[in-house]
Amino acid sequence: MSQRLHLVFGGELIDPQSTRFRDTDNIHIVGIFPNYETAYAAWKAEAQRTVDSAHTRYFIAHLHRLRDEEREVSPTEELGG
Repeated sequence: MSQRLHLVFGGELIDPQSTRFRDTDNIHIVGIFPNYETAYAAWKAEAQRTVDSAHTRYFIAHLHRLRDEEREVSPTEELGG
């Protein structure tokens, strides 16, 4: 059975209506979680902690969607050369 890993991250955006970060060197990596439920709980905690900052947003990335275990080489592995 494959894992369904999720990454929670966030930071200050240039514009609250976009998803472009003001400073990519300061993106806050909350962590990688083994399922959506724990990722959501971590996302919610960070979102509530930063509720007073209109430019700060947190996201959940579905890492398991980036892997294609049926293929011999995934697209991200091809980039490494």
